[in-house]
Amino acid sequence: MRISFNRMEWAGAVGDLGALLPLAFAMIMVNGLSATGLFLSVGLFYIIGGMYYRVPIAVQPMKVVSAYAIAQSLSPTVITGSGYIIAVLMFFLGASGLVKKAAKLIPLPVIRGVQVSTGILLLLKGVYLAAGTSTLQAAQGKVEPFLDVQSLGPLPLSAVFGVLFGIVTLILINSKKFPAGLVVVGFGALLGGLLGAWQGLAELRFGFHLPQFMPFGFPTADDFSFALLALVLPQIPMTLGNAVIANRDLSHEYFGTESRRVTDRALCMSMGIANGFAALVGGMPLCHGAGGLAAHYRFGARTCGSNLIIGVLFVLLAIGFGAGSVKVLQLIPMGVLGVLLVFAGVQLVLAMRDMTTRSAQAVVAVMLAITLLSNLAWAFGAGILLSVIFSRFKVSQ
Repeated sequence: MRISFNRMEWAGAVGDLGALLPLAFAMIMVNGLSATGLFLSVGLFYIIGGMYYRVPIAVQPMKVVSAYAIAQSLSPTVITGSGYIIAVLMFFLGASGLVKKAAKLIPLPVIRGVQVSTGILLLLKGVYLAAGTSTLQAAQGKVEPFLDVQSLGPLPLSAVFGVLFGIVTLILINSKKFPAGLVVVGFGALLGGLLGAWQGLAELRFGFHLPQFMPFGFPTADDFSFALLALVLPQIPMTLGNAVIANRDLSHEYFGTESRRVTDRALCMSMGIANGFAALVGGMPLCHGAGGLAAHYRFGARTCGSNLIIGVLFVLLAIGFGAGSVKVLQLIPMGVLGVLLVFAGVQLVLAMRDMTTRSAQAVVAVMLAITLLSNLAWAFGAGILLSVIFSRFKVSQ
């Protein structure tokens, strides 16, 4: 097992913060989830995942659950209820081997369609963050909700950060002396602190904070039934497509035989265990993801050292500052997080380079269109159906 803690691993470690932090902030502020439990579960998932898989692995919020929960201001008991259900389902799919059988039926163009669609979604969300129009920014009525300054002349500050750090990233993207991810996050946090986010740090007191066990109590039958219908059922197809099958394929492409432990079965079971723990401590539903893996890889992660770095940082924040840990992470401006998402999205879109036939390209294009018009779950189903039609009629050009 290769483990490195060099500058590139540090840069890769923070490469996926753009996908994680905005949703985490919103679920803490809007839905009332436990910051201590949320960041502790993220940190432990990173550490244990890295040690088991022995290659970089992503930890992200479950997008469908998070987006709907935030938009509807759902209670923490409904959200943790969805976490319990997801934990049982994912562990069952992995332990029973059903996911392995299902994965064999998924054609490669469908996997590429999931990766490309996810990449475009990440890219667009990055643009929204830089433009100041994401869900969190709109709800707060500010383009940089945690800073005192909101504009530079007529320009939104998030857009200024987006352009500035986008240029910095382009210049340093292949630099090993000054890794882009480390420079962008480090200087972004410094600027965020200077522009007002430091005030939150003044309230912090370092100590020893453990999360409460079941801080919101056990979900009721109504909580479970609503969570199943509104959150879990729409999430599962996306999780299987993106966090399991596409993620496994991308890991093998990036790391070859080193990623032999990254299997569909193992990914399901690790997500099952992680979601069970997160629900018990008041955190959010978590998953792996092809987009997160692309982000870590794009910014320099090549060994599981990147997982240990970011995981330990999250654990220390959660245990050291408890509920105040969110104040530390709010140093990073939204525009900076947007830059990370844009480059992660571009990296993931590049996965379709091996789709050379017209039929394969058509599957990817149709899936992308359906994703943008509806969601990735419907696109996943449509991609499989279209692949079956092309196969039956022997369309391969």
